[in-house]
Parts: sequence; C-alpha cells; structure tokens
Amino acid sequence: MADITGDQRVQSEVLEGLATAVNHRRWFVELAIPHLGDNPIEIGSGLGDYALEWSAHLPRFTATEADPDRLVALKERLAEQPAIEVRQMLLPHSERGDYSAAVSYNVLEHIEDHVGALRSMRDLVRPGGNVIIIVPAFQFAMSPADIATGHVRRYTKKTLAAAMTEAGMTVEKIHYANALGLIGYFMATKVFRLMPKEGPMVKVYDTLVLPATKAAEQLVRPPFGQSVFAVARVPA
Repeated sequence: MADITGDQRVQSEVLEGLATAVNHRRWFVELAIPHLGDNPIEIGSGLGDYALEWSAHLPRFTATEADPDRLVALKERLAEQPAIEVRQMLLPHSERGDYSAAVSYNVLEHIEDHVGALRSMRDLVRPGGNVIIIVPAFQFAMSPADIATGHVRRYTKKTLAAAMTEAGMTVEKIHYANALGLIGYFMATKVFRLMPKEGPMVKVYDTLVLPATKAAEQLVRPPFGQSVFAVARVPA
C-alpha cells in the first residue's frame, strides 16, 4: 500500500472522531436530501457515513474516494450495500456524467483549484441537477487543525457563491450552519490548539448543544456558522 502522509493520518483520525457526532451528521444529511434527486454521486465519501445515510432514501447512490487506501476501506465497508456503487474519483477531471446531483461535504477546502473542482462536479450532473456543497466557514477560524488536515482555505457565503458562479452554475440556496459550532471550534482549535477528535467535548456538544442549535437555525438563519451550505443548479 502507498505510504500515508502525516496529513492523511490526521485526516483519518479526525474522520473517525467526528463519526461519533451522530446528530451533527444527521442534520447535514437532512440539508441535502431535498436536492439529491434519484441518482446522486458523492465526491469524497471518506468513511462512508454520509453515503450510508443518504442511500437509505434513494434507489441508487455512488460513493467516491481519491485516496487509494481509503477507497479500499470504503469498498469493504459498503460491499453489502447493493444500492451503492463505489469508485475512485480525482478532481479536477474531464469526465462527463448524468447524475441527478453531486454532493461534496468538507472536500473543496482541500483543493487548490477549487473552481476547476466545481466545474468537474458540474460536468458529472445532468442539466437542471444540483451541486451541493458544505465547506468550513470564515478564514479567521483557520487553525493548526485546519493546516494539519490539509485545508487551504475557509469560506464565506460570498466567496463560495463566487466560486460556484465562476464554475458555471447558478446558486439557488446558500446559508451558514451551526453558529455555536463555530465558537466552539474556534476556542478548541485556535485558542487551545486541540484537534477535533472523539472525546467528551464532541459527545457533550453533539448530544446537548447541537439539537438546540439545529432547532433555532430552522427558525432563523444565523449570520455566521461553522459551515457554509450551498446548492447550485447546473444550467440546462
């Protein structure tokens, strides 16, 4: 197997830790469901946690990974899921597709040519379909944890919308999500220089704080958040 870089080790540890944040994941799963259509592709499926949740609502789903070692692990985990196809996907690429949507959570911030990556996602989707993105928000929150996990940027609504527009799509919906999460993330990773791994803080936040945050944000969109959520339409 290929050598795992320091960044990849840290990324794997963070993915495994955040997999325990079940309420957080289910909230973000719900955000995308109305926009996925009948045959979406996920770019950067990681451990497959989102793929498993989304596929329960869909007749077909395609999960992808760029890293060969993670791809092997993903195929093993999803082997008994007949509705899920697993394949390798690198961005940017020149492939054309007919998927109903492309969904990519916490991937774009790792890619230098993020407009090229968004164009690649656009080209995988049939006309009128959607590209659904979640990315970390606000450059001031860029921390040692971001650097260690390979982030090259964080976003605002304005910068993400500009990138999606430059990639040839029409932004239909964009908002911040998880306002209290931004405050917690900033304090933990920037002030105390901790990594967002599995532990008591993640469990307490996910169990006690996040449900209240989600309920409040369903009533009023906050002016900031830990993440930016966006849906852009592929032109007909």
